[in-house]
Amino acid sequence: MAVTQKLRDGAWRVVELITTPVVPADYLDVIAPLRNPTVLRARVDAVRSETAKAVTLVLRPGRGWQPHKPGQYVRVGVDVDGVRLWRAYSVSSATGRADGRFTITVNAVENGVVSSYLLNNARKGMLVHLDLPDGDFQLPEKRPAKTLFVTAGSGITPVMGMLRSALHELSDVVVVHSARTAEAVVFGAELRELAAQGRIRLIERHTGTDGRLKPAGLADLVPDLFERETWACGPGDLLDDLQEHWADAGATERLHVERFRTVVLVAGDGGTVTFEKSGLVVESAGGTSILDAGEAAGQLMKSGCRMGICYKCVLPMREGIVRDLRDGTITTASEVDGDKPLIQTCISAAAGPCRLDA
Repeated sequence: MAVTQKLRDGAWRVVELITTPVVPADYLDVIAPLRNPTVLRARVDAVRSETAKAVTLVLRPGRGWQPHKPGQYVRVGVDVDGVRLWRAYSVSSATGRADGRFTITVNAVENGVVSSYLLNNARKGMLVHLDLPDGDFQLPEKRPAKTLFVTAGSGITPVMGMLRSALHELSDVVVVHSARTAEAVVFGAELRELAAQGRIRLIERHTGTDGRLKPAGLADLVPDLFERETWACGPGDLLDDLQEHWADAGATERLHVERFRTVVLVAGDGGTVTFEKSGLVVESAGGTSILDAGEAAGQLMKSGCRMGICYKCVLPMREGIVRDLRDGTITTASEVDGDKPLIQTCISAAAGPCRLDA
């Protein structure tokens, strides 16, 4: 068996040399883009309209995918005008679907490049890049006796993932949701059906007529407010107010918050590369790979082919922006957004300040 494997490996290397700079794996990726476990992708199997400004994408992930836990998010990468942009989206489907698929729900964001792109361009068959599910906005293994969800706008998406996965394990659930109008409530029909069945108590707040949801008014809506384990997701100012309100009541530990934010990164030419674990900081030119810049400064780094083929040099980028030296593709990462893509340091150059987990 060992001899057979060596012959197979040798034959593969010969084919790679013959087809360089395009390697056999590139051809296979065209034919079967979900087969490669080192480059996680998903195919859009369906696009479903939720509201005038929100769509749900049904995604079939490729090899290497690991199922999410209810409430977690997944980072999705799309190429927009030659720039690969990553954003985090909560998984809105129940965990453990029999068909192996999952859903994310994308809401329009003012000046949001990725959300606008997906709303206007997502079609069945489209490929997107993925990272593995992450996030600690989750229900505990021991379900609480009383649960409260406070959400606004797209903040309902992680909560919907929780309800679809675990509502049958929760006995007393109140959902307070705020949206501009009844028609703007994402998953409105499903939430109202759950309420009609008596499985949740749903309180809708329509800001177009009722005004903004204020924490001080929550006690009138939910009298046993601080007896409930509470999960909240929505705009930052709402979450700030909720955290202050719960802190004033001495109930901070009962409030669990998930925040969505956006960060804009502009590509330049070169930048400061910070290797966080070693503490090394390097000024790297735009035409120099991060691998070369790091090694020249004394950083110990894994490497292999140095051509972008073997992926032995990949490192997680916590924050920053890099350019692929082969085709100019830009990859960005924002710690605030939870982005932490793997970059190939042998073919990536700094296009601005960046921080690496190394």
